[in-house]
Amino acid sequence: MRFRKKLYVILRRRSTALLSRFRISENTFMALLAVAIGLLAGLGNYVFRRTIDFIHWAVIEQGTDLFGISFDEWSLSRVLVVLFPVTGGLIMILFGLFAARDMKFGFPAFLERVNLRGAKIPGRTILTRGLASAVTLGTGGSAGQEGPIAQIGGAIGSQFGQAFKMSGARLKTLVACGVAGGVAATFNAPIAGVFFAHEIVLLASFELTSFTSIVIASGAATVLSRALMGNHPEFAVPPYTLGSPWELALYVLLGMIVGALAAGFIDIHFRIKDRFAALKMHRLAKPVLGGAMVGVIGIFFPQVFGNGYDFMDTVLHGGGAWYLLGALIVMKMVATSVTLGSGLPGGLFAPSLYLGAVTGGALGKLAQFVFPTISPGAYALVGMGAFLSAATHAPMTAIFLLFEMTGSYEVIIPIMLSCVIGTAISRHFKKDSLDTVELSRAGIDLEAGKERNIMKAITVGEVMVRDPESVPEHMTLGQFAEFIERTRHTNFPLVDAAGELTGIISVQDFMGVVFERDLMDLVVIKELATADVITVTAGDDLDQAMRKIGYRNIEQLPVVDREGSRKLVGIVSRRDMISAYNRALMTRSLEEEGDE
Repeated sequence: MRFRKKLYVILRRRSTALLSRFRISENTFMALLAVAIGLLAGLGNYVFRRTIDFIHWAVIEQGTDLFGISFDEWSLSRVLVVLFPVTGGLIMILFGLFAARDMKFGFPAFLERVNLRGAKIPGRTILTRGLASAVTLGTGGSAGQEGPIAQIGGAIGSQFGQAFKMSGARLKTLVACGVAGGVAATFNAPIAGVFFAHEIVLLASFELTSFTSIVIASGAATVLSRALMGNHPEFAVPPYTLGSPWELALYVLLGMIVGALAAGFIDIHFRIKDRFAALKMHRLAKPVLGGAMVGVIGIFFPQVFGNGYDFMDTVLHGGGAWYLLGALIVMKMVATSVTLGSGLPGGLFAPSLYLGAVTGGALGKLAQFVFPTISPGAYALVGMGAFLSAATHAPMTAIFLLFEMTGSYEVIIPIMLSCVIGTAISRHFKKDSLDTVELSRAGIDLEAGKERNIMKAITVGEVMVRDPESVPEHMTLGQFAEFIERTRHTNFPLVDAAGELTGIISVQDFMGVVFERDLMDLVVIKELATADVITVTAGDDLDQAMRKIGYRNIEQLPVVDREGSRKLVGIVSRRDMISAYNRALMTRSLEEEGDE
């Protein structure tokens, strides 16, 4: 830790001297950093993929040779494929013991850290999270590699920003540079990398300065990736052609089917994840169980193993019977949900592409019975982009990814139709995407910003004053005048004989009649009080409470025991909420410093 801080100081001093000596502007310096981050993200992608290949060779290839297992022809030895993902689960025990904190740092937590917690990502996750994800994929776990490589690239960008003591906005941009570089290098698709960073990581917040840096990083990563791995796309996509304008109707149908399936996948994924969380067994045993369950599925459907790129290539070229593709829609959903739900790390990007490919391929095969000239591979291709768009709520990323994969302008109209329709239907059923469901459950809305999310994380019950000073509704004005002389408060809830709230009165309400001496013993305060009282419950968060206070421009809110009830249990003031927010903000800042 001391060495790293010392290195940061040296780098910052030298960078400051460099900027002063050569009069380099800040934007130029950001561009230079973007080049460096892009190159390192591209290198990170290369190392990560080679690690996956090595683990796959060591476990699956050597295992199939040793046990005489064939994935093409059925034999009893196929049962032994269960051992492959179980091996991944057993290896994950080591990570659970020595890097438990990083194993919980999935893509949703990454998004929260980038957008709400200063974008300071620990450098150790490059090794721990990256290697653990490689183990999952290399041993047959059903997951994707794009989420992990995005996190690896983001961590590289964050380390550069922290080294040069960048501000929050600049640091966030450098993280996005790393993410764009990682995704661009994975698919050999620089434009898709840029839009992935903007749509999914930066939540579509466009700024010209950040956009420039992200484009540079994405381009640099792609150049290095092409130098190391060759200038070819991730998938060998056959030439795309639109046989007839009438085919667009089938693409509309594909978008509708994909939208409904994407919403179903989100639901299934988190239901299975919740089941694993509720299991009363040691946390280190859950990945082993998850690996065994995926292995059992793989006995009958080995196509679910790994990221599924090889089988997607097959489907894109028209392979696979319609009933097999239809069955794989369900099997891949379950296998992916079990893999990630049990604690095996990985991403959801590739499974979304896979599900889109088999959905589109199945529809194309069925449509071919009626229209023999149709190419099922074309529907598989468009289905990939449509499902990705519907599951992640990122249509621009999906559209440009397919465009770069095909290099065909003819694909634009079908993919635009399918993506937009699929995303709209998915959003109708599920407000959150695959990446944001966990955050929403925790009360975090990334688009709301840091301040509102701090307010959302604090409940009224944590802040309210219990047993507040209240006054009986039948109290006379004279009695109330004597009462306010003995208290420092200015607003008072009115309660009836049962202790239920009937109104609220302020000193300001009373001042209008204070000089009417003849009324002091004749009028009760209920006649002056506001009967239409805005209330909150102890379970409401401070963001909701502050909105209600702002609606009427009042200083305090009565707290009732439940929605629709009038039983008074406390009172919360604007001052109390602001104090609680300041304390939470300070605590979070200290936590972020501790994570560095």
